[in-house]
Amino acid sequence: MPHRSPFHDFHAQRGAQMVDFAGWQMPIRYTSILEEHEQVRTSGGLFDVSHMGRLRVSGRHARRLLERVCIRRVSDMAPMQCRYTMVCNDRGGVKDDVIVMRVEEDDFHVVVNGANREKIVEHVRAVIANEGLTVRLEDRTFDTAMVAVQGPKVMSVIAGISSEVPTLKRFRFTIKNLMIAKLMVSRTGYTGEDGVEVIVPAKLATTALKMLLKDKGDAENVIKPIGLGARDTLRMEAGLPLYGHELSEDLSALSANMPFAMNLDKADDDRGEPFIGMEALRRHAAEGVPRTLTGLTLEGKRSARQGMPVKMGGRAVGEVTSGCLSPTLGKPIAIALVDTERIEPGAAVAVDAGGREIAGAVTGLPFYKAPA
Repeated sequence: MPHRSPFHDFHAQRGAQMVDFAGWQMPIRYTSILEEHEQVRTSGGLFDVSHMGRLRVSGRHARRLLERVCIRRVSDMAPMQCRYTMVCNDRGGVKDDVIVMRVEEDDFHVVVNGANREKIVEHVRAVIANEGLTVRLEDRTFDTAMVAVQGPKVMSVIAGISSEVPTLKRFRFTIKNLMIAKLMVSRTGYTGEDGVEVIVPAKLATTALKMLLKDKGDAENVIKPIGLGARDTLRMEAGLPLYGHELSEDLSALSANMPFAMNLDKADDDRGEPFIGMEALRRHAAEGVPRTLTGLTLEGKRSARQGMPVKMGGRAVGEVTSGCLSPTLGKPIAIALVDTERIEPGAAVAVDAGGREIAGAVTGLPFYKAPA
């Protein structure tokens, strides 16, 4: 049986279409993906992301552990700071992409993808045991709930609840009191819009939701509930990777084209330690990865799908990892793994859609950036 989010009744009352996703029953849409996508781009949307794993890592060797399993430096993180990074295998392939949140010196929270939670917990426990580390690892996924609230009008609503949260810088978080419990409120985002993520004790999930939605009814709300379908089209426009599409254990982390997410030199000073997969990634950096993620803008109205070949001059040079008809741009877009020497913006491509080819061009990521 799939797990149910603490917000399951909320979804059912609003007629959400539910699907099994990463072992959870989650809403794919309430109305239509197009309508919900536009709601987030023009006003605000609330996503239930309780399926994502929430881990706490604390104790004397917490920092050392995270330096070993994360490919980006964590030792120089300030308290109440978040960082996006990846966890790799010893071949440099990606086990998961994660958000690390530092509460204080030896107290961290890590948000992982729902489909990878058990794998990452097992991996981290193995590192703790093999290296004799003094660390407490707590899987808090089922004790908590998590929502993401995104959109250009979100912060004006949040300002009516908290004066502090709208002043948070990007990739920072704060801890707020709600009744007798604590909420973690971060400002990272996965849609290309401004907003916050809130981790709340499961028993107070409904109370926190009513505060965010003001309990006025959907027609009056600046913020409306949004399903995972629109979350996917939004993240594609923002050029952000999804595990199982743009990231996998068989693909080098360097192919993701996100150099900010890693520190290949972090074992070369007294702040870092060699991470798992570092030797492989240094070799990949020296030799060059054969294929790199890039964007494609396509002609017509047909969307590309994962696995479709990308061609140049009649020769296969890559394959699509994600694709959709962009509601904001009004044209098909795709993220693709393309031969590294062929990712020059503007280069003509054709996507083999099985029986016909869709013409397009290489486009730099992201496809969309929210107005400043």
